[in-house]
Amino acid sequence: MAKKRTAPDTGTRCGVVAVMGAPNAGKSTLVNRMVGSKVSIVSPKVQTTRTRVTGIAMEGQAQLILADTPGVFAPKRRLDRAMVDAAWRGAADADIVLVLVDAKRGLDEETRAIAAGLAERKLDAALALNKIDLVKRPALLGLAALLNGLHAFSDSFMISAETGDGVAELKRQLAARLPHGPFLYPEDDLTDMPARLLAAEVTREHAFRQLHEELPYSLTVETESWEEQKDGSARVNQVIYVRKEGQRKIVIGQGGARIKAIGSAARGELQRLLERKLHLFLHVKVAEKWDEERDYFKSWGLEYNS
Repeated sequence: MAKKRTAPDTGTRCGVVAVMGAPNAGKSTLVNRMVGSKVSIVSPKVQTTRTRVTGIAMEGQAQLILADTPGVFAPKRRLDRAMVDAAWRGAADADIVLVLVDAKRGLDEETRAIAAGLAERKLDAALALNKIDLVKRPALLGLAALLNGLHAFSDSFMISAETGDGVAELKRQLAARLPHGPFLYPEDDLTDMPARLLAAEVTREHAFRQLHEELPYSLTVETESWEEQKDGSARVNQVIYVRKEGQRKIVIGQGGARIKAIGSAARGELQRLLERKLHLFLHVKVAEKWDEERDYFKSWGLEYNS
């Protein structure tokens, strides 16, 4: 679709599927569903995914390398521009582009902009309408027709990433369209994300969940150190960066209750994901312009001058 590769017919297929769409279309939920494990954080907050997260899924003799890209929206800040740029770079580099649309939300300006961006970049793409369990079939068919009127999608799928409805068929169809070639990762790998980065993402997700509406986009998490212990466990120190002193107090909570809750939830999930014991220590620091620092962009694979 997006790019064609030629390789000897080894009996196996392998390629990159870039999953793109507007914020909160359900991209991370879909990637996690197809991988069969948590590799990308899920939050009711929009613009949660900040970089391209790679999930690795097997389907028969095919290996799907799933790139969960940041949501495409009208950027206002430097970080916003870098996130949108990462999404389009992910699409340009992929073998297949899958555009995920929230069927309940319908055709909005962000989805129109994505269709226009595909045409501008001359990218082929498949379409998947998500959250079909929340929309009646006549409305789904009408929405699919509208979207295909904006862009000639190669295929149209109807799924619910949350319930799994239609996802197995989507995965089979995507796998069949991948180019022939050897697997790029061991078959039991789930992601190429380093453990330090995955740990930071998981803590960030639980911080979002704990803080609800108080600090929607004012924090980030960095894994400062990762020390292997003799008993096979790891000591992990992380910093939660916020922009203001008042926000630091909110994250810590009365008597440290909130930071303890975030740490406990993050540690529990990381231990399940990594199948090992972790000693997780969280610290909160004020960095007024953390989202303007060049090193932050570099660590997340984002282009500073996007």
